[in-house]
Amino acid sequence: MFDPATTALLRAVLDEVCEKVSRFETGARTHVASRILEAAAKGDVTPESLKQVGREALHRAPSMGR
Repeated sequence: MFDPATTALLRAVLDEVCEKVSRFETGARTHVASRILEAAAKGDVTPESLKQVGREALHRAPSMGR
């Protein structure tokens, strides 16, 4: 479990990385969130590195018409 500050950071990173992804594209958003969480669980919690992980995940995410 992450502390409240880290949880807020993870949520902010996910929202920023997925700002152009519809909230209805749950597959893509879930994929990105999963990769961000994996990085954070390994101790990688700097905003820039999490954003990079998120961007890379988004590039490889399953899409519904992107």
